Amino acid sequence: MKQKGISNFSGQRIWIIGASSGIGEACAKALFQAGAKVALSSRRAERLTALADKQDALVLPLDVTHQEQLASAYQTLLQNWGGLDLMLFVSGVYTPLRADNFDFEVAQKTIDANLLGPMRAVATVLPEMLKQHTGHIAIVGSVAGYSGLPKALAYGPSKAGIINFCETLYYDLLPQGVSVHMISPGFVATEATAQNDFEMPALITAEEAASEILKGIQAGEFDIHFPKRFSGFLKFLRILPYPLYFWIVRRFVKI
Repeated sequence: MKQKGISNFSGQRIWIIGASSGIGEACAKALFQAGAKVALSSRRAERLTALADKQDALVLPLDVTHQEQLASAYQTLLQNWGGLDLMLFVSGVYTPLRADNFDFEVAQKTIDANLLGPMRAVATVLPEMLKQHTGHIAIVGSVAGYSGLPKALAYGPSKAGIINFCETLYYDLLPQGVSVHMISPGFVATEATAQNDFEMPALITAEEAASEILKGIQAGEFDIHFPKRFSGFLKFLRILPYPLYFWIVRRFVKI
C-alpha cells in the first residue's frame, strides 16, 4: 500500500508554516508559480506580507510555540478555503551548542519550536483530515536527526524526535488516507546555517531544497532526503558500530 502524492499543485490549498525566509520562502514562491493557493505563516508578518504581494495568498502570522495562535490561524484558513490539502511545516530554530557551552534554556526553546511546534500544528489540522480521509502532512526535519553530530546538542535531538514522530504518524495515517512526508535536508544556505563557522559539505540553495521537497511530495514519498550524496552517506553512518562511527565523525568533521 503506497501513500498518495499530489500530482499537480495547481488549485491545491497549502499552508506553509515558516514561510518568511529560507526553505519555506522558496517553497512558497515555487508553489505560487505552480498555481497553488498558499497560506503563509511565521512570526515575521512584514516578511509574509511582502512575499504575498500580488499573489493569491492568506497571511496568517503566528508563533508555533503558542497553540492558540495555530488554532486561530487554521480557523481563518478554513473560513476562507473550506479545507486544507497540504500542511508544510518548515519553521525551526538553530543555535549551535556543545557540551562546554550547554544552555538548558536554549535547549528548551529549541525543543519547543522544533519538536513541539510541529506536534501542535499536526494536532491542529489532523482531526479534519481524518474526518475527510484525505490530506498531506509534510514536516521539515534534518539529517542532523540521524545521529549525534558536533554543535547540535539541542538541535539534533529535536530533529531526531521529528523522525520518530513522522514514522509513527505514517504508520497510523496510511490506512486513513492521509499522507505523511518526512523531509530531511542536509546543509542549505539559509539565515540559520549562516551561523556556522565550519565548512558545510554539499551545501545547496533554498531553491534547490524547495525543488527536492515538492518533487518528493508529488511522488508521494515518505522519506524525502537530500542532497543524496550527503544524506545517503549519513544514513550509512547510522548503521555502523559506534566506535567506527565516532572515528569517522572525528576524522571528517573538522569543528
